[in-house]
Amino acid sequence: MAILPELALIAGALAFFALSLSKSLDSIQVKNTAVFFGFLTLLATIICYCQKTTMFYGSYEIDLYSQLFKLMIAFALCVVTIFGQNLKGIDLSIRPEYYMFLFLSGLGLMMLVSSVELITLFVSLELSSFALYLLVPMRDDRSGIREQMEAGIKYILFGVMATGFMLFGMSYLFGLSGTTYIKDIVPALEMASSQPAVLFAVIMVLGGFFYKLAVFPMHFWVPDIYEGASNETTGFIATVPKLGAVALLIRFMTLPTGNPDLIVNIFIVMALASMFYGNLCALIQKDIKRMLGFSGISHAGFIVLGLLTMQADGYATAIFYIAGYVLMNLACFLVISNVSVEGENVQIKDLNGLHKRQPVLAFVLAVSLFALGGIPPMVGFMGKFMLLTGALKLGHLTLVILAAFNTAIAIYYYLSVVKAAYTEDDEDRENVEVNGLIKATGVVLVMLIVLMGSLPSKFVAIADTAVKTIM
Repeated sequence: MAILPELALIAGALAFFALSLSKSLDSIQVKNTAVFFGFLTLLATIICYCQKTTMFYGSYEIDLYSQLFKLMIAFALCVVTIFGQNLKGIDLSIRPEYYMFLFLSGLGLMMLVSSVELITLFVSLELSSFALYLLVPMRDDRSGIREQMEAGIKYILFGVMATGFMLFGMSYLFGLSGTTYIKDIVPALEMASSQPAVLFAVIMVLGGFFYKLAVFPMHFWVPDIYEGASNETTGFIATVPKLGAVALLIRFMTLPTGNPDLIVNIFIVMALASMFYGNLCALIQKDIKRMLGFSGISHAGFIVLGLLTMQADGYATAIFYIAGYVLMNLACFLVISNVSVEGENVQIKDLNGLHKRQPVLAFVLAVSLFALGGIPPMVGFMGKFMLLTGALKLGHLTLVILAAFNTAIAIYYYLSVVKAAYTEDDEDRENVEVNGLIKATGVVLVMLIVLMGSLPSKFVAIADTAVKTIM
């Protein structure tokens, strides 16, 4: 019962494997199967939310912390199956394989947030990563796109490099502590915390997770992969794996380093570099996916603000922020996937006059971009406000001022997209036709974005309770 969400994902992957063997494929059947297993996974996660147990000799722990992240992963995966239901960027002949790897990647992430042992964690991470690496080059090139192969090669090469750094750090942790269980590593490292190798090991491991989160300087893969992958794949990459990265970062932030001030200073530099680099590069982008990619780098810098507090309330705020970030990006990619005619990349100018061609999508896009820019009463505003407040309480005044300045920079390029959708001439572009399920999903995302921004204390309290179960 406790692993019902994982079993639902395995069932979904097996179903698509069976469909891939069929000689005659029906796009409607593939689409409905994906949506069905997406909802089934979400339902299973809700049912098992309060489960608590330990499995596989203590290497797999199911508690409130892991179940909270599994709920967010299941919800995001369900939304991706809905807004990607037409899969215009993926050829019909390989759609079953596409969804099979998509569900396997989701399975790896769910296993990842429950892994409390280094080997189990590594296997889960690789299951998620390699399934995701295969999704990028699956993009159909009928629209003239050729970048997907280059993006796929870059993604796997950079990913393997980051994994190597992380695995090297894990080997040091094992050598210093004599165990692969995280809960046993902590007391062992406390006795050896004065050794430089402890700090080196923790930084190496965190570096691998920062790659998934796209924090500077582990950000270099983002723009090319976002642009080269299909719109649906990019929507998944931009949201779901980052949940797993935050979950792991918080787990490892509880490890003693012997020099916490150095870690904090490193985090401050990385946060500021991520914000400035991401926002300044996003200012000149014409492709909306590249813009959102650089935007994601800057948002990763804000998440680091919650981590550098090294306190439960800071971690809870980071969870609140990443949950809101996932909702905001899902809403953006919902619009991108449906505005794209043949699965091609969407330029900002392609959104001209969207409020006339599809008012619901234009409204969803505007709300999500306002939220990403940190405009109240959206979740983005409250998330940034709480992160900045937490950093200010610890005396990081200069950091807070520079982060607030970056928020002002971000508002400019977000509002430029809203301007295109609401004030520019549509240049006789065709209307965007979407079904009721797409519209309903967009409205639900908007409601959640506004609800989390209006009632943040309830959501932060849930995250705080979950964090305290692992500290």
